[in-house]
Amino acid sequence: MDFGIFTFGELTRDTSGTPGALTRSARQRTEETIQLAKLADQAGLDVVGIGEHHRHDFAFSAPEVVLAAIARETERIRLTTAVTVLSTADPARVFEQFATLDIVSGGRAEILAGRGVFPESFPLFGYDPADYDALFEDKLDLLLEMREHATVTWPAAPDDAAPSRPRAHHALRDAALSPRPVQERMPIWRGVGGTPSSFVRAGQAGVPLFLALLSGHQHFVRLVDLYRTAGAQAGHAPSSLRVGTGSHFFAARTSQVARDTFYPHYARYIEQNMPRPAGEFPREHFDAWAGPGGGLLVGSPAQITERILASHEALGTDRFMAQVGLGTLPFAETASSIELLATEIAPAVKKAIAE
Repeated sequence: MDFGIFTFGELTRDTSGTPGALTRSARQRTEETIQLAKLADQAGLDVVGIGEHHRHDFAFSAPEVVLAAIARETERIRLTTAVTVLSTADPARVFEQFATLDIVSGGRAEILAGRGVFPESFPLFGYDPADYDALFEDKLDLLLEMREHATVTWPAAPDDAAPSRPRAHHALRDAALSPRPVQERMPIWRGVGGTPSSFVRAGQAGVPLFLALLSGHQHFVRLVDLYRTAGAQAGHAPSSLRVGTGSHFFAARTSQVARDTFYPHYARYIEQNMPRPAGEFPREHFDAWAGPGGGLLVGSPAQITERILASHEALGTDRFMAQVGLGTLPFAETASSIELLATEIAPAVKKAIAE
């Protein structure tokens, strides 16, 4: 089982100072993220992910650039997005950028493609949010085709000229994709929310699946079963049907310290940075989210280990990624939490799975 971290580079507003002021600049958040990735690499974690947003309250709109900077500061950790908003991107450009990242990093690049939670990229790049499903499905098909072939004709076959859904990308004939990645098949994951059809399509395509567990894992058991059933019916090997999960995360030596430390910073994040304004986020809601059956992983290493193992048993997960750097949490607290993930939680989970 792989373990890693990811961040969207939130820029939380400073509510006690100048109106509109931020607690961190984009430059500071970017530098902190690079340092946290170095720490994760040195501590033995397997993967680091960078999100993509096009808003004033997030630092990262070009995750591949940040990942390239991380690549030059690390040695072994894998580099992925979290997610690439493929609905409003050009698949050819995405592939070329990540092929280049793969070369820069010596074969460590991955793509996590998704529709995205926030809608701001649609007007920015000239797309209609109403078309998000057709845009994503067509562009993901094309991205997978580009991974398999150095020269691409699109649609790939004459009978694709009139597909059941509209084509979102212009036609290509013998289009060259260069450079090629170091990896023979650069991993491309599909990020999903809670739509059953997305799980089925991921299984049919035989691509790894990643889901954010903002609620408890029990809500996703049936959906992951749909994914694996669709994959098996399409003839894909079980080993190719990987499942990764991600959760908001903070670890400390004791559960009480973890909750008391994290709550005020996390409340600021929920109140300011979520897709829909949340209003006041009371402590009792936080404690419920962090309790049994909730999606928030905040607690001692032993508690978090138990909950990751429960998700693994229910969903058959192959990867866990902790969303870190949330809200106004100081750098030192985030670094300590990552160290606990790498040195105590991940080894305990791997040992339990092996036994």
